Amino acid sequence: MTKNMTIDSDATKLGRTGDSVISADTNSDSDCTAETPSAAKPISPKASPRGLVNEQLLGTSTQCVHSGEQRQKAEGSITAPIYAASTFTFDSTASLLRFVNGEEDREEYGRYGNPNEKSVEAKLAALEGAEEAILYSSGMAAIVGLLMAKLSSGDEIVFFDQCYHRSREFCAKHLSRFGVVTHQVPTGDFEALEAAITPRTKMLVSESPTNPHLTTIDLEKFAAVGKSNEVETLIDATLATPFNIKPIAYGVDYVLHSATKYLGGHNDLLAGVICGRREQLESVRSLRGVLGGVNSPHNLYLLERGLKTFALRMQRHNENGLAIAEFLENHPRVDRVYYPGLKSHPSHDSAAAQMRGYGGLITFTVKDADWEETSRIVDAAKIPRIAASLGGVESLIEQPLVMSYYHCTPEDRVRFGIADNMIRMSCGIEDTDDLIADLKQALQA
Repeated sequence: MTKNMTIDSDATKLGRTGDSVISADTNSDSDCTAETPSAAKPISPKASPRGLVNEQLLGTSTQCVHSGEQRQKAEGSITAPIYAASTFTFDSTASLLRFVNGEEDREEYGRYGNPNEKSVEAKLAALEGAEEAILYSSGMAAIVGLLMAKLSSGDEIVFFDQCYHRSREFCAKHLSRFGVVTHQVPTGDFEALEAAITPRTKMLVSESPTNPHLTTIDLEKFAAVGKSNEVETLIDATLATPFNIKPIAYGVDYVLHSATKYLGGHNDLLAGVICGRREQLESVRSLRGVLGGVNSPHNLYLLERGLKTFALRMQRHNENGLAIAEFLENHPRVDRVYYPGLKSHPSHDSAAAQMRGYGGLITFTVKDADWEETSRIVDAAKIPRIAASLGGVESLIEQPLVMSYYHCTPEDRVRFGIADNMIRMSCGIEDTDDLIADLKQALQA
């Protein structure tokens, strides 16, 4: 299908409506010494200052490459320069006054923003279909920043119980010290979710898909429960990515990503992002400026570079994930496979209705194996590296019992659904046949 879009020849000066050209020179440097602020010249409502027209109509890969960026960058560079500055100067008091009066959009101090950050945030917001994105130093910093901004002593939060163990730990162990009460209910049980909501409930939280069981949540129903009870909703969509699902389109208030994973995509950076409506995120951005959980310009450069190929990488992650899940499901040594793209998965219908693809993460259990036999299969795999993360170009493999839940009691592991014979594999972008052959020999070893 042909998309109705154009890209301006000079994003900082031109906006286009059909064939007409409208002046939109908003470069503050040209007038920074004026005694009184100059009125900004009008820009076409169909064109963003970044130069993309009808940005939400663009395809995902086009957004990955172009969204959020100035068309013409400093010195004619095709890539964004790394702004390695903690402090940004003003060349006159008049310029400073325009800034403090909100008449000039620019940077002041690195804890409050950076040109690299602004570009990447705009790109992520476009990919997520959100008004605003706020970047953090990690995914955990992002969820901590959101919850600290939104919750006060006496408030309550309700989690679906299949979730990243550090998110659970922060809420149950650390937020409780500040008087915030956390309730956990069975994942996908909306009756239990409704029953857990009280007049003090301020936030409903879930992952979709969940980690490591890959359960997909009915996002429309999740958002509806929040709205009917006047409670805000948060979805951690790290495993899905905005390539495969956009929770905001279903009415969810906030979307969280550990950008360390698929968004960065190369196992070489830490970052996190919260996406949502601008008005709802004002207090979140303000608190981030106080707490200082910002990322470095060098990391932001790496994240922007990784996003350029995000759509291409996700296509291969989706292909490898489904092919390997199907292989494992038919292997005699495998007892069960958790992958939402399989019809055998309990939430497959929900995933098929909502998701464009199912990602590269697979969890499976080995038939009649104890933890030691399971670990020998992990060790026998030659292509995947043994590591805790996911979403990079390299395939990774781990045994959750040892990697993340080793210090938990057996009772807690049962409660969290972590079996001794469980293996989690993050499929990278290697050739599918090579990954399958490697898994086959590892299972037979």
